[in-house]
Amino acid sequence: MDQDKVTEFLGRVVSDMGATGSAGQVVIGGRLGLYRELARGPATPEELAERTGCVTRYVTEWLKGQAAGGYVSWDAASGTFFLTEEQAFCLADPDGPNVPAFFRVGLGYLRAEPRVAEAFRTGEGMPWHEHDEDVFVGVDAFFRPGYVAELVPHWIPALDGVERRLQAGARIADVGCGLGTTSVLMAEAYPRSTVTGSDYHDTSIALARRKAADAGVGDRVTFEVTGAQGFTGTGYDLVTMFDCLHDMGDPVGAARRVHDALTPDGTWLLVEPFAGDTLEENLTPVGRVYYAASTLLCVPNGLSQPGGYALGAQAGESAIRDVVTAAGFTRFRRAAETPFNLVYEVRP
Repeated sequence: MDQDKVTEFLGRVVSDMGATGSAGQVVIGGRLGLYRELARGPATPEELAERTGCVTRYVTEWLKGQAAGGYVSWDAASGTFFLTEEQAFCLADPDGPNVPAFFRVGLGYLRAEPRVAEAFRTGEGMPWHEHDEDVFVGVDAFFRPGYVAELVPHWIPALDGVERRLQAGARIADVGCGLGTTSVLMAEAYPRSTVTGSDYHDTSIALARRKAADAGVGDRVTFEVTGAQGFTGTGYDLVTMFDCLHDMGDPVGAARRVHDALTPDGTWLLVEPFAGDTLEENLTPVGRVYYAASTLLCVPNGLSQPGGYALGAQAGESAIRDVVTAAGFTRFRRAAETPFNLVYEVRP
């Protein structure tokens, strides 16, 4: 045994354990507004505690831990902690990457670890709606900045003729819409179009209706509680699915329903996690994040539903192509991509 290699491996373990504990610290910082207040100006622990209505002893330990992890900066000369512009953008800006929401998802699905561990032995699944609320709310909050930055500015324009159609007035079905962020974004961008969002999770749909009303688009966005294989309506010009096909037990059935719901010249905008077709392509930091979420969220959800599929978050383009081809679609291409997503244009 090579002792240097043991030491190197244990260094990785220490780093990962620090990251695991840091996840809780980051979520606390987001929940209590600690990052938001620190972004307004440097502070000692006492000052930050006063500004946020928290107890100094807890804030002191939190700040020290955050500084050790590089999430908060420290000025020894003044005894104050502060956020750099980049840290503030990632941790406190509502239009930034929303790192606290990212970790909120992780803490949420980790609460299911005992049940998922048992499922390894039984083969049973765990449906999405039985996870902690932090999963639903965190997923929406984390993915929202990416959708804001990409959906209307880049993804829809990358589809052949779709943007022009939506500007003129079209019918959109947003399937697996969750809390409705994407439905609202499309309604806001294309006021002549209507959007019907659907999701099997009734709690998410209740929150989506509230979000649409708050955004002032409730007259053009409607929601229904139903699975992807049974959403209502036909004659849609555009059907969208964002990061959800791989979670379904019957993705082929869902794809067939999309095929039937589209107009003959309609388009399916299908957004999936970034993944290659081979394991070697996915042995990356992003792949690691997705495999973890897939083990605790996506595969258990797929196995909880009829259909026989559990694609998981790293299915890859070939597996997605097989699904849509089996459903009767004849045209499939990668229209765009980001470090986290692959965007497909699918047509009958």
